[in-house]
Amino acid sequence: MELWIPITVGAAFCQNLRTAMQKHLKGKLGTSGATFVRFGYGVPFAAVYVLVLNQVFGFPMPVPNATTLVAGALGGLAQILGTFLLIHLFSFRNFAVGTAYSKTEPIQAALFGFLVLGEHVSAVAAVCILVGIAGVIVISLARVPLTLAAIRTSLVGRPALIGLASAAFFGASAVAYRTASLSLEGTGVAMQAAFALVYATSFQTVVMGSWMAWREPEQLRASLKAWRAAVWVGASGVAGSIGWFTAMTLQNVAYVRALAQIELVFTFLASWLIFKEVIVRSEILGCVLIVAAVVGIILLR
Repeated sequence: MELWIPITVGAAFCQNLRTAMQKHLKGKLGTSGATFVRFGYGVPFAAVYVLVLNQVFGFPMPVPNATTLVAGALGGLAQILGTFLLIHLFSFRNFAVGTAYSKTEPIQAALFGFLVLGEHVSAVAAVCILVGIAGVIVISLARVPLTLAAIRTSLVGRPALIGLASAAFFGASAVAYRTASLSLEGTGVAMQAAFALVYATSFQTVVMGSWMAWREPEQLRASLKAWRAAVWVGASGVAGSIGWFTAMTLQNVAYVRALAQIELVFTFLASWLIFKEVIVRSEILGCVLIVAAVVGIILLR
């Protein structure tokens, strides 16, 4: 099995764990605070990871260049916006379906990857990605009456548009991060990914911290007071990010983000076991389609 595959699955699990904890914190902190803790509390863990790679495993410390700095910053901004919109979705739909709206990311990541890096996907992979998107659509329609008006609202209503925007920002950030990581070639894949992660996360912390200190100081104070819970969001978020950055350094972004749809399976388990939400048959069908797409990406691409 290619290394990027188990790394991506592990990252998806960690991301789902982090998102579940962010949802819990949103009730205490609000959207901005719950978004900030992902980055602010993740920086120390990411920095320690870089030091371990350098001091224990002997990976050389990279020297960032203009591409690293610009791409990492753009990726950081896009991820902040994508995370903010994703958390905001929890106000509209339940946990599982709210996350599902953002799962159009793979096809958008494929488009950004083609435009920015010139990367292509095979015809089979493109079909698998579309099957996964079909699963997302089935899930998004699972809890609404199947009338033309309801379908139109579900597909182009405010929650759907927010989800699509979130996916676009996440797709753009993934391509930017791959660009930043690849610009550090010669230091080893693990260090390339880790160093790009530290830079991007530090940038995000400064940007969000400064904005919150200016516009929402009460949210910043609340984020600091909630450190006991927030530190776990940071740890799980960095664990997932290490996986994303490493996988995207090894493989085409579109394939990584398509395989990452397996996260939705973890989302349903979290919705059922942790949040005690009822899962309907249509959502199960959508989940099956997504799993089929993931299997196709692994075996047939």
